[in-house]
Amino acid sequence: MDQEKKQEHSEEDVQKSAEQEFVETVEGQLEDQDQDMQDLLNKIAILEDEAVGLKDAYLRKQADLDNYRKRMIRDKEDAIRFANKDLLQDLLPVIDDFERAIGSAEDSRDFDSFLEGVKLIEKQFVSMLEKKWGLIRMESLNQEFDPQEHEALMMIESDQHDTQTVIEDFQKGYYYQDRVLRHAKVKVAVPAKSEA
Repeated sequence: MDQEKKQEHSEEDVQKSAEQEFVETVEGQLEDQDQDMQDLLNKIAILEDEAVGLKDAYLRKQADLDNYRKRMIRDKEDAIRFANKDLLQDLLPVIDDFERAIGSAEDSRDFDSFLEGVKLIEKQFVSMLEKKWGLIRMESLNQEFDPQEHEALMMIESDQHDTQTVIEDFQKGYYYQDRVLRHAKVKVAVPAKSEA
């Protein structure tokens, strides 16, 4: 009987030992899982903080870009609004010269000196526009007619010309930066047709 009790006791010990070992294994696995879960939660918290920081940086960059775009639009509008400022400053002395000429003509009533003064102002004005602004007056008189530069208002037949030639300049044409700004309005002589 002792033997049976020992055997039962031994089986119970083995069973208790196996249960104890199983419980310890499960508890170890649960502790490992708890540790893994805690590590994952820590990583999630770190990533959430990083996402918040990146979102904040993105919103700041977006606001900076929006401010830059608004500033560029404002600068462009100012540039357009004040683009002619330099030209207008160059025109002020011409206006002053005209005012002086008019004042002088009112005082003296000398037409010849008034005419000379106006011619001088016109010459200085055209010279300033040419040198500073690239506006060049076309010389059309006695030149061959070119539809790219001239607008023929009148045409007459002529025995004196072999080609279509500008014989009168009704309105001057102008180039701006080597392009036609305004066509010259001209009278053109065309060669007379032979009666053969």
